[in-house]
Amino acid sequence: MGIRRATALAVAVVTAFTAVPSIATASPGLEWRSCVSQPEPDAQCAEVEVPIDRAHPGAGSARVALSRLPATDPAHRIGSLLFNPGGPGGSGVAVVRFGVIEIPELAELRQRFDIVGFDPRGVGFSSPPITCDPAKLYDPALDPFPATAAGYAALVAHNRAAGADCRAKTGPLLERVDTRNAAEDIETIRIALGEPKISWLGLSYGTELGAVYASNHPDRVRAMVLDGALDHARPPRQVIVEEAAATEDALIRFTSWCYDSAECALHGQDVLEYYDDLVARAASSGVWSSQLGRPANGREISAGVYGHLYIRSMWPDLGRALAAAGGEHPDAAALTLQTQFTSPSYAMYRAVGCHDFPSPFTGPVDLRLMAGLVRTVAPHSWRYSEFWDFTSGCTGWPVPPRNPPQPHPVHGAPPILVVGGAHDPATPLAWARSLTASIDRAVLLIRTDDGHTGLINSACARAAEVKYLVTGVTPPRGAVCH
Repeated sequence: MGIRRATALAVAVVTAFTAVPSIATASPGLEWRSCVSQPEPDAQCAEVEVPIDRAHPGAGSARVALSRLPATDPAHRIGSLLFNPGGPGGSGVAVVRFGVIEIPELAELRQRFDIVGFDPRGVGFSSPPITCDPAKLYDPALDPFPATAAGYAALVAHNRAAGADCRAKTGPLLERVDTRNAAEDIETIRIALGEPKISWLGLSYGTELGAVYASNHPDRVRAMVLDGALDHARPPRQVIVEEAAATEDALIRFTSWCYDSAECALHGQDVLEYYDDLVARAASSGVWSSQLGRPANGREISAGVYGHLYIRSMWPDLGRALAAAGGEHPDAAALTLQTQFTSPSYAMYRAVGCHDFPSPFTGPVDLRLMAGLVRTVAPHSWRYSEFWDFTSGCTGWPVPPRNPPQPHPVHGAPPILVVGGAHDPATPLAWARSLTASIDRAVLLIRTDDGHTGLINSACARAAEVKYLVTGVTPPRGAVCH
């Protein structure tokens, strides 16, 4: 989150932890074992049992999956560093289990911490999993932002049926996969780890998850990085407009770079006009995608471009993908590969997201007015931004939201580091500013470069985050990474 591109972030972050020999340590309440079928030889796996409904223990339990890379310098071990890569639906377990490439700025984390990934309830390797029929969850022919009463009724009926299918396949857990419940599971994990306090590294949606935990358990936080900050207290309509504008800004910056840079396959062309023509063609008649096995629509093309904007190093790939989609033999496969709609994590994204960010719309007129605002602030990218997409997917969703937007102030925790990007396509800098203001003694580190989250895109931010996590000392107020 934005809250979604957990898959893209996980692919990138999967390379973030070094593979070096380690010494296993025991954790009370957890039975660590070698993970099955993973390339990271030092990774260990475990599970912790949590109640589905803490107020009603008889409602059953779920199992939260964990993975761990033990500290490589046990003599100077600080403790456990819990990691969440975003989402909702991102797998911290997978990131830790499959991390293989060394990034120098992160080496000290591997030395000083047990790196612990976990999959929130219902997500990834945790059980039972959130399970939905993909064909019922997403229909490419459905108008996601209808302008008529009949179209709005069709959207509501589709989402109501999709949610009912998810409920039937998942069971009672679906009612309680919201972030407040997931945050309480972190406290269960801390106790099972035997840690008096935890350190936390959360990206995107992981900033909301971390902030809720810190709000409820400030005395259990040793250090916390909230990178790609999401402020759950902001009004939904405001969030939709702000993120749409941020996505537009990122697209404009990409097209300007593409025009000027020889690294871009569309170098020297009017890339923004090229993009507009491609998406309009997809919206009217479709653009063939061998990855989908059918023509991709405008929303799918826009979502694929959005996914590439997350990671600055992927911009040359985006140029090639756009060139291929609009070439002599068009194929949008490289773009639709980045869309969320066919991803296995999409069910988790929708189920958790509709608890935390339910649709604010009451009817077609209400939605149509917002569509006008979105097109005003995002005249090129209006077909897709994450919160705008949530209004579609959660309109008519039948599961009552258990954690709608609300403040989660943090009082009594040690200084927390918030990282925000001036050109982040998913989490605008305004969100990082307001989240920082809600946390006593928090410090904001601002990035002026491109992409979603500093950990993925900025060596400067990575170094600052590592130094803070190790020492507990935040960067000076007003610090900027260029």
